[in-house]
This record gives sequence, structure tokens and C-alpha cells, in this order.
Amino acid sequence: MTKEALHNLIKKEQPNICQIVAYKDNKKIYSDEWNHYKADDCTHIMSATKSVVALLIGIALDHGLIKSVDDKVLDYFPDYTVKRGEKTIYAITIKHLLTMRAPYKCKGDPWTKICTSADWTKTSLDFLGGRKGLTNEFQYQTVCLHILTGLLHQVCNMKTVDYANKYLFAPIGVKNHINFYAETADEHKHFTMCKEPKEDVWFCDPMQIATPGYGLCLSAEDMAKIGLLCLNKGSFDGKQIVSSKWIDEMTAPALVESDQFRNMMYGYLWWIIDKDKKVYAAIGNSGNVIYIDPQNDIVIAVTSYFKPTVFDRVDFIEEVIKPSILEKL
Repeated sequence: MTKEALHNLIKKEQPNICQIVAYKDNKKIYSDEWNHYKADDCTHIMSATKSVVALLIGIALDHGLIKSVDDKVLDYFPDYTVKRGEKTIYAITIKHLLTMRAPYKCKGDPWTKICTSADWTKTSLDFLGGRKGLTNEFQYQTVCLHILTGLLHQVCNMKTVDYANKYLFAPIGVKNHINFYAETADEHKHFTMCKEPKEDVWFCDPMQIATPGYGLCLSAEDMAKIGLLCLNKGSFDGKQIVSSKWIDEMTAPALVESDQFRNMMYGYLWWIIDKDKKVYAAIGNSGNVIYIDPQNDIVIAVTSYFKPTVFDRVDFIEEVIKPSILEKL
């Protein structure tokens, strides 16, 4: 397939794709844009944000700011007052949050209660725990995951975006980002659903703590750089940004006891596509993906504007994009 043929196929069959960038053997071999996007425009990468936060947690561990993923969450919030009768919260660890095994006193994401509060971290902690105890059940969360960036803020005393700029984005050549806060529910909705390019921003709460479950805006080139960092075991241009040990631990597969997620497995906020071939991905709603195939030394990054009927593009990547790359498109 020629590049023009692939461009037209994507335009027809995957109409909300904005950018694709692919690397093979650490060399860029493909880049293209659709929907009037330029190569350096950003899109809201939705839940792929979670995977970037996993890298920041690893960096904080390397810096000694976090002792262990087995630490109890409440050890990092000494001023938090536990609700009366709540016991489970005392046993919950950082690892429970990273693996989506933490229990919550809610069904689904309590968007309204958290996003209308003055302190999103505290309100998220109020939902943590419950009468069922530690069931180790996979419970995918987005808004309550705010506990993780709240914890990161506690240990580094920096805005999440500033910590990311200094220790992750700048070292791999991603532009500095700034916070974006929505004053109203309509602004929040517009941020999520707008189809136009975004600036280099990261959505945040009223306390300037970035949202870990969504809200980061990147270009496909930015995402590909993050993928290269992971592909190269935490190293970028010869500099170790995060430990190789963390990359291995972060991408170790664990079974997800649900067919809701296309039978994928899960690591630390990264989806494991094929545990035998060690293929894994950051996946965001509407088809935003960082796809990493270590065996073939391939990284494929896809950005897309909001389209709620699209969960991921793993099949399209594996059935169309990757074969084209391996054929030296």
C-alpha cells in the first residue's frame, strides 16, 4: 500500500484520526495528518494520560520521593481525616491504584461530586474504600484516580505539569506544558468534546493538580517519543529518564477478570495487548494510542478528536498500520 492509499483509507474508514507517527528501529518511518491538523498540533489524548502518569510515578520512585508501590496510600496524606466507620482505606496501596484494583464506594466515576469540589484529591479519597474490603477486583476508574497526582504533589511539592516538564517532557523533547482549568461545566465539556487542535496543556483541578485519568494534550510525535522512551527501557538519546526496572514492572501483565476490555491484560496504567509478544499500549477514548511492539522495534502513535463510539484502535493498528510499516510503506 502506498502512503497516499493509506492516507485515503484512513480518511474514509477512520475519519476522526488527526495524526499518526511511526518509528521502526528508533527511526521515524511514517508521519501523516488529517482533519486539517498540523504535525505539531495537540489533541486531548483522553485516558492515555494515565500511562504518562505511570511514568511520572516511576520517576518519583527513582528520585526516592516515593518509597515503594506497596506503601499505603494514607501514609502520604497525614492530614486527611478518614470518614467514620471506614476501615478498608487503611490497607489500600499505591499499587492498588496503579493496577485498578483499589475499591471505591461508587459505581462508575463520580464526576459531578469530584469536579464541583474545591479539593479533588480529598473528595476522591472520600470515595476510596468501602464495606467489601480489599477484593482485588479490577475496577477501572478515571476521576478518582486523582489520588495519584495528589500524592505526587504531596511528595514533590510541585505542580504535576511542572514535574512532568522538568523530568519527563523536556528530557525527551516534548514542549513545556501549562495547566488548563475549566471554570464551568460547559468549559469542561468543551475541552473534552471539541474537535479543534489543543494547545500544550494539561487539564487540572482548582488546586493546580493535573488530572491523571484524562486531560493531557499531546501531538502524535510527542506520544511517539514517550513510546520510544518505553521501548528503550526508560532511556532516551542515551540518557536514563526512568529506570529500566520500572518499565519492566510497569508493563508486567495481570489478568483482567472481565470481557469488557477486549480480553486485554493490565500493567500499571498500561494495557497489555499480547503478553507473549510483550506488546503493550497507552489507550485513550476515541482512538488515541501509543502502541509499542518491542519484538519488531516499532512504536506507533495515533491521535484522534473526540468520538465516543471509538474505544481503541488496536485492531486497526495491527491489521493495517503495522503491516504497512513492516512492508516499508
